[in-house]
Amino acid sequence: MNLESTRRRLTERQADTVQRLTQAAVEILREEGFAGLTVRMVASRAGVAPATAYTYFSSKEHLVAEVFWRRLAAQPDTEAVDTDRADRVVAVLRNIALLMADEPELAAAVTSALLGQDPDVEHLRSRIGLDIRERLSTALGADADPDELEALELLYAGALVRAGMGYGTYAKLADRLETSARLLLE
Repeated sequence: MNLESTRRRLTERQADTVQRLTQAAVEILREEGFAGLTVRMVASRAGVAPATAYTYFSSKEHLVAEVFWRRLAAQPDTEAVDTDRADRVVAVLRNIALLMADEPELAAAVTSALLGQDPDVEHLRSRIGLDIRERLSTALGADADPDELEALELLYAGALVRAGMGYGTYAKLADRLETSARLLLE
């Protein structure tokens, strides 16, 4: 699994610094929310100089997007069991939706961060989108219809924005995604 920063290849020591920064960001998000988060606060909590933090993350949006990317990349692919494709697709959507179900502050921050225009965020947004696309495509199977795949991507993206805006919990989002995906795939 490739968890390198989007800005450079990391030595073991640098990877540890990035890990400390991302963990500190999650802690501060729990306490302050996205509006209260700054890269300087994160650096202080992680025990590194602000300049060091900025060598890894161009903005707080980039930092939060990296937190989500790392969690998504660490999430194992859904097992390709002998179930029908709708069950496989639902499992993928549910796993991704529940990734932050217990952390509403982080979830809201991720929604805001991923909508940012920072080039580093745009890069991560592409990596995240590609990862989700690959998971959904695998779940659909070899004969995946490109229109179905795109509709499922739109379904997930819309649900993420909706939950990030506070229209329900991520647990409810997972249930709603299941219902909607089954309707789409019937």
